[in-house]
Amino acid sequence: MIGSQAMSQKIQIKGIREGLLVTLGDQPWEEVHQALLEHLDQQADFLRGARLAVDVGNHALKAVDLGQLSKEISDRGLSLWAVISNSPTTERSAQAFGLATRLFKPRPEATGTARSSTQVQEAGSAILVKRTLRSGASLQHPGHIVVIGDINPGAEVIARGDVVVWGRLRGMVHAGAEGDENAVICALDLSPTQLRIAGQIAVTPKRRGKPQPEMARILNGQVVAEPWDPKRERL
Repeated sequence: MIGSQAMSQKIQIKGIREGLLVTLGDQPWEEVHQALLEHLDQQADFLRGARLAVDVGNHALKAVDLGQLSKEISDRGLSLWAVISNSPTTERSAQAFGLATRLFKPRPEATGTARSSTQVQEAGSAILVKRTLRSGASLQHPGHIVVIGDINPGAEVIARGDVVVWGRLRGMVHAGAEGDENAVICALDLSPTQLRIAGQIAVTPKRRGKPQPEMARILNGQVVAEPWDPKRERL
């Protein structure tokens, strides 16, 4: 099994508009290929259903190599839609296999967009979602998540980093999903059905008095909620 530090040197993943961008290191193809599959297996629940664009750098791959990679990714419940490469050989192979070889820049949002529509904006390792997540909705991202709207009971949000909800949090939220105990969860009304940070699960107390902005974090090995002042706290 590859250690987390060695894995991070071979595999980097970030959210983009079209899904997830996976960047592979310059190590021999056999090494980065195996590291990628192991990472997908380790993060199977977190990544399930994601669309992947894989940047293979200078690796020269044939169509059969990309066909195998596409099948291996598909077998894990994911989809490969693009392969980015500096190698003309790999680029031709990807095109022959029907894969995109370029990432598209986001188009400017049209003015007058309805408030009920979903808007996702990439901001480094964070995404901004402008809508209410209703029962059955699932939002997962390998970074920070900001939701402007409510998270209703039956909806879930899973993030590798922090989760900020500018609204009522009444569903399930898991921050620091890969073990980051420094992650926090903030909401204007913190009334979740389940709250998790890293490997800790919170017990939601009964609401007393009017709702107020709160921040949940791990303190002394437990998830605790305390008053949250967005103007004062630094995430």
